[in-house]
Amino acid sequence: MTTALTTPLTALTTDLDAAVRDSVPGAERVDAVAHALAPHLGDPRLLRPDQCVGDPEHYRQHLLHVADDGAFSLVALVWLPGQTTPIHDHLSWCVVGVHTGEEHETTYGRAGDGLVVTGETVAGPGTVTGLLPPGDIHRVTNTAPGTAISLHVYGLDVSRRGSSIRRRYDLPVIG
Repeated sequence: MTTALTTPLTALTTDLDAAVRDSVPGAERVDAVAHALAPHLGDPRLLRPDQCVGDPEHYRQHLLHVADDGAFSLVALVWLPGQTTPIHDHLSWCVVGVHTGEEHETTYGRAGDGLVVTGETVAGPGTVTGLLPPGDIHRVTNTAPGTAISLHVYGLDVSRRGSSIRRRYDLPVIG
């Protein structure tokens, strides 16, 4: 009898697949995916060394898995100190878990012809958050002195889109 070895990444994608398939779209799905992702964060065997490498120019995306039917994608984002996203929103639901390091997130709301800050959080290892469009306008920055890695689960096929970003906001921040 032969026993197939399950890698940590395979175990994670199996858990994520079950969470997506066994939940209804919306907040229930975001919660189910967050619950499935959390126990895997921080496992040093989850990512290969090359998937932990950043890019000195901007944060780097490593595509780890896409469900066969495109129902979800799993990516690792590697952030070197000071790297940030533009202010943006998403095409689909998203669950983010901090694998290593920490990330500073600023959330925004629309206010006339600009944006207003609605919240700020610093998330450390093991922290999981969910985003559910519309109203998911935010910016993420690595404000810490070391590299940060976060795992993002998106409700779409990132390999076809290249990104989960719907819009970038170049509006003034009011107040």
